[in-house]
Amino acid sequence: MTENQELIRCSVGITAHNEEANIQKILDAMLSQRLHQVEISEIIVVASGCTDRTVEMVEAYTTHYPDHIYLFVQEQREGKTSAINVFLKHATQDICVLESGDTIPHEDAIENMVRMFADPAVGMTGAHKVPVNTPDHIVGFLSHLRLQMEHQLCLEIPRLGELIAFRKVLETIPPDVAMDEAFVEALVVRRGLQVRYAPDAVVFNMGPETVGDFVKQRRRNHAGHLHLKAKYNYEVSSMGTPRLLKLALNEVWGAIRLVW
Repeated sequence: MTENQELIRCSVGITAHNEEANIQKILDAMLSQRLHQVEISEIIVVASGCTDRTVEMVEAYTTHYPDHIYLFVQEQREGKTSAINVFLKHATQDICVLESGDTIPHEDAIENMVRMFADPAVGMTGAHKVPVNTPDHIVGFLSHLRLQMEHQLCLEIPRLGELIAFRKVLETIPPDVAMDEAFVEALVVRRGLQVRYAPDAVVFNMGPETVGDFVKQRRRNHAGHLHLKAKYNYEVSSMGTPRLLKLALNEVWGAIRLVW
């Protein structure tokens, strides 16, 4: 960064429901980010309907970092969209970073995502999701396969989730929207702004642990995309692309070759 170049400031939002096993890790990771062109002005945690020690753990951080980490508690679980709206209401910066409470960002993730907003044409960026599931059983294999396919697709057609950054082009997300990342993408694109993938911004993600959970997650995401198409007339860029089928076949063939 040159001496006269201003820092790109961002607000970070973390949505959490019963994340006592991970919330300290994600907060420590956020506090340890290596930043050069970027500044994290605030970290806002929205704890929704937690019945474990998540709130207690975050409160300890707000005590140590009273002007940097903020906690908002929803006594009842109102859904991720509601939690995101709490974050949007209190975020003070034009660039918002949104992360799920069950992920962990690499130490360079925020820098590599947010510095892309130095280009005024950029409206949204997303991280490279890396699974932490072991690939030596069927569900872990499926998670690795899906995210590897998604990474290859994102290099050509950005499809963002889990850890995203975006210009604050909205005040709230409608409560009927299940795919918040896709809805933000729709608004960004309609503003004439670009959606970009940041392959060097890694976020570690724990995928489903059972086949049933994997199938439910895929169905839920697909239903969310269909709802977005039906009600808001927006189709995410990766839906229906023949490139996706080609990637799937290549990845499956690669896995078969490894086995044999």
